[in-house]
Amino acid sequence: MWTFLGTNLHLFTIFYFYYSSSVCWSSVYSTSCRLQRQFHLNGMHKPGDVILGGLFEIHFFSLLYHVTFFESKQQYVCVSFDVIGFRLAQTMAFTIEEINRNPSLLPNVTLGYSLYDNCNVLGIGFRAALSLVSGKEEKIILQESCAGTPPVLGIVGESSSTRSIAVSAVLGLYKVPMVSYISTCSCLSNRQKFPSFFRTIPSDAFQVRAVIQVLKHFGWTWAGLLVSDDDYGLHAARSFQSDLAQSGGGCLAYLEVLPWGDDPDELRRIVDVMRKSTARVVIVFAHEGHMIDLMEEVVRQNVTGLQWIASEAWTSTTVLQTPRLMPYLGGTLGIAIRRGEIPGLRDFLLQIHPEKNNDIHGNSMVRKFWEYTFKCKFAPPPAGWVEAGGALCTGQEDLENVETEFMDISNLRPEYNVYKAVYALAYALHDMLQCEPGRGPFSGHSCGSLQRLEPWQVGNQLICHLFNFTTSFGDQVSFDENGDVLPIYDIMNWLWLPDGRAEVQSVGEVKRSPFKGEELTLDEDKIYWNFESKKPPRSVCSESCPPGTRMARKKGEPVCCFDCIPCSEGKISNETDSMECTSCPDDFWSSPQRDHCVPKKIEFLSYQEPLGIFLTAMSLLGTFICAVVLGIFIYHHKTPIVRANNSELSFQLLVSLKLCFLCSLLFIGRPQLWTCQLRHAAFGISFVLCVSCILVKTMVVLAVFKASKPGGGAKLKWFGAVQQRGTVLTLTLIQAAICTVWIVSASPAPHKNTQYYNDKIVYECVVGSTVGFAVLLGYIGLLATLSFLLAFLARNLPDNFNEAKLITFSMLIFCAVWVAFVPAYISSPGKYADAVEVFAILASSFGLLVALFGPKCYIILLRPERNTKKAIMGRTATLKLNKK
Repeated sequence: MWTFLGTNLHLFTIFYFYYSSSVCWSSVYSTSCRLQRQFHLNGMHKPGDVILGGLFEIHFFSLLYHVTFFESKQQYVCVSFDVIGFRLAQTMAFTIEEINRNPSLLPNVTLGYSLYDNCNVLGIGFRAALSLVSGKEEKIILQESCAGTPPVLGIVGESSSTRSIAVSAVLGLYKVPMVSYISTCSCLSNRQKFPSFFRTIPSDAFQVRAVIQVLKHFGWTWAGLLVSDDDYGLHAARSFQSDLAQSGGGCLAYLEVLPWGDDPDELRRIVDVMRKSTARVVIVFAHEGHMIDLMEEVVRQNVTGLQWIASEAWTSTTVLQTPRLMPYLGGTLGIAIRRGEIPGLRDFLLQIHPEKNNDIHGNSMVRKFWEYTFKCKFAPPPAGWVEAGGALCTGQEDLENVETEFMDISNLRPEYNVYKAVYALAYALHDMLQCEPGRGPFSGHSCGSLQRLEPWQVGNQLICHLFNFTTSFGDQVSFDENGDVLPIYDIMNWLWLPDGRAEVQSVGEVKRSPFKGEELTLDEDKIYWNFESKKPPRSVCSESCPPGTRMARKKGEPVCCFDCIPCSEGKISNETDSMECTSCPDDFWSSPQRDHCVPKKIEFLSYQEPLGIFLTAMSLLGTFICAVVLGIFIYHHKTPIVRANNSELSFQLLVSLKLCFLCSLLFIGRPQLWTCQLRHAAFGISFVLCVSCILVKTMVVLAVFKASKPGGGAKLKWFGAVQQRGTVLTLTLIQAAICTVWIVSASPAPHKNTQYYNDKIVYECVVGSTVGFAVLLGYIGLLATLSFLLAFLARNLPDNFNEAKLITFSMLIFCAVWVAFVPAYISSPGKYADAVEVFAILASSFGLLVALFGPKCYIILLRPERNTKKAIMGRTATLKLNKK
């Protein structure tokens, strides 16, 4: 589109220069250049050594009459006087006079000006620009060719982006610098298309970022965007969408283009979209004419509860600040051109008078201003003016005594930009004329001279950062590589007063500094909110996801519309609006709220928990009972029942049982390396010692009864006290050797097991070698099985107190416990595996203790009459008599 526009502008320019422009021409028959035709344009002119041009909107409209294509009699008549545009032109005139009075700036050089009224029409602005470039003299005498210094070295203007695009495209061909005070389209920052364009107002690219800063400040992530159907609005929309996506600051609920002119159906549709949308914030990049039409429909549909954000084009528009519209527009936040102060401007404006301004070419503009301000006409008035009650202007009217917007300089915004634009051109010209020969910026390090100044030299001075200055208001002015000034905007707020009046107040600013980047400063206490809560509204598509959840986008909707999904177990999100949940480290787990990681619970068979306390109590109880039984047996060691059952092995058995009870304590408490190594070794050796004693006792019982038979006495020599001790020791040493090899080759060790539970760390002892553990248990089982078989064989041997029966019963309990232990141990997780093993140790130990020593203690303590040799031998003697 831009290529097409650029091409057509070039063709249009050529057409203008050949047929309707003020282009000079020469031939072999003439030594002078003559204008083809002059334009009849409203303007103000003042002579000087250097002329600066200006393009301003001093009238709103124009009427074209007597159109003749090849004759110079067509003329535009500008109507609807714009007092603000006139004040802008007067601001440029004031600035030039101020510069001329300044002895340190452009000494010995007098600036003049040529200011034209574009009547808010592109064609008139285009003609004015061409007139400034080509000059207005009827005839220029040249010696050889049509060459010479152009009438103006720089232009201040245009007053809109669309006109600036058109005019700059032409001026760029001739490298005439144009400094705009109001054109904001970001497209004008393209140096390839607009090489000589500069501006003292920030581009829409920065304005868009300023609006996004405001949205982010208040957390408004869901907003609607309305733009005008022109360069200003469409480029703003494109920039807004791009920057909003890059910043991640929000989404657009809708984007609508406001139509030109009266289109009620389209406006009705747009307002209906606004009413149905959940977005409470509406951003408008459009002109006041669009807003007037839009607000009529907003009022008709009574769409309230919206927070409006205004672009600089309508932030300060008073026509919208009416009692009828303020219920809807009250509290509007707007981006406004930087307000400045221009000392002496008011006094200069007060000096404007039709008679005092006769020295300035263009006194007709002053007369029109006078007639507009005092509602009068200079003589001769139009026909019927006096008869209709119209007053004649006398020239005695006093500007100081009339209320007019023209004299209100409390809110100078575009005027301040005009002020800076003139000074920018003046400083660039000053620096160029102060150049030292041989150090200049031009070819061969040459300098420019006042007699042969060219516009491209001034433009080069502007674009190459060869100057900067600070205004009296404290703002530094310099242009970047795109021709844009260091950006700064004021943040405005529409205050709706109780008496129905409206007031626009400054509540902050947004600016970009070379060192800190973009900064937004807001005084929130001053902001008026047009809501019952008197607080900023909420405008989000979806409420923020709290910590512990993650955002999940809704299919087919913008990224700002999402669901909040709780984090799964083991994952957390500790920030608001987290996109993903992060996994906790290995030793940590997610809290119940899933917003932070907590150390995993550590699980082991503890002395503090009920199960640990119970098992510890049972272990100590068994140890105590063993000690008591041992004491009883020692105290009654001379009694027949103790002596008849091999007292030495009984003592050894009680000691081994006590060790079995005590070794169970090694399975309780936090696993350590020494407890892991010792627990199974102590368990294995203690139980082998215990079962070995039982096995030897069983073998002794069998040997005794075998010896009682004829010819069996010789067998007793193999079961003496030494042999018994040796057998027990040998069998125990075998288990000790098994444990030693196991510990040395693959030692049991503490291990943090995270496989049983996700949220717990189970401290356990890994056996190291399953084979070693199996051999240890297998050896105990072998001895226990052998003891059970021998005892079973000796259960019916004649004796009044045959211990083989008790051994058989005790081994049956022992084997049953440990056969049940294996599957229970394998299927029990974590600490319960240790509890099962402790329970098996205690159960088997109690079984042996009760089965082997319970009946004996019963006789010793409760039936002492049976603890006699006669009682023990009685049954045997009776059996012998019966046989006889």
